[in-house]
Amino acid sequence: MEFTSRQKKVTVMVLLLCSPWLLCQAWIAVGAPDEAFTTMPVCSNDSGNCAHLGGDAMYRMDGEYTLIINQSSDVVWDKIVEYIDNSGSDVLFEETEESGDYYTHFVERTSFWRFPDDISLSLTSIDDLSTEIELHSQSRLGQSDLGVNPNRLENIYAVLIA
Repeated sequence: MEFTSRQKKVTVMVLLLCSPWLLCQAWIAVGAPDEAFTTMPVCSNDSGNCAHLGGDAMYRMDGEYTLIINQSSDVVWDKIVEYIDNSGSDVLFEETEESGDYYTHFVERTSFWRFPDDISLSLTSIDDLSTEIELHSQSRLGQSDLGVNPNRLENIYAVLIA
């Protein structure tokens, strides 16, 4: 099958229009490979691409948050699993303990450019009806996240307390 001159021009035009996106994807693949967090990270004091809620730190999170949820850790964990499935995220690390404590590190990607953002979540079972949470979200690339990480943590928090 031979392409006409018009088909060749259209193909070249489509490739030219897609090339910035394709170059960006190659840059992301090389510059920001997946590396699992096995412990809860912290934000540096001057970070513009990180947000944290819980533990000993609250960073770039405005508002009132309770870190104790009146639900069992199993119920809260099920909500996280559903959130991860619905968001199409990739789980890089997951740890569950018989005590009802959970930790996961997963990656969400921005919709068009597909920039990877790392999210870590820790659940500590206090008793059968209450769980302490800690959330962390950070962008792998760039100096600023344009507010994406605090918004993401607020969305996850809303899912957990619902």
